[in-house]
Amino acid sequence: MLSYTCKTAIKAVIYLASRSDRGEKAGIREIAEHIDASEHTVGKILQTLARQNLINSLKGPSGGFFINKTQQNQPISNIVETIEGNQIFKECGLGLSKCSARHPCPIHDEYKVARDMIEKLFREKKVKDLCHPVTNGLAYLTG
Repeated sequence: MLSYTCKTAIKAVIYLASRSDRGEKAGIREIAEHIDASEHTVGKILQTLARQNLINSLKGPSGGFFINKTQQNQPISNIVETIEGNQIFKECGLGLSKCSARHPCPIHDEYKVARDMIEKLFREKKVKDLCHPVTNGLAYLTG
């Protein structure tokens, strides 16, 4: 359901939140290394998220990316919808443009249940909720 880019964006924001708890900023290279992603991809993602004010960016020698308390309280769905678009939680599981209850694809009913559960999860979970298990060593951002 989520693209590689979107998964990378979520991991990058969680990593930034874990650093920002200590008042630290992080650069593209550092983030890419810690979430096992390419610097190019991470750079493009961070620029997109900063333009939408989901994260912050500071230029200069003591610059980098960071996330403030308000941004840590945002739902993960903000990140998902910024990267994937606002229709991500409405799309057909097989990618059909005219899939609906009246004109369903073969997996419509089951996929709708799963998609609705994922949407609920991403709307209820805040960035800080996903950051704490990582910070405490209970969850990881790399495989």
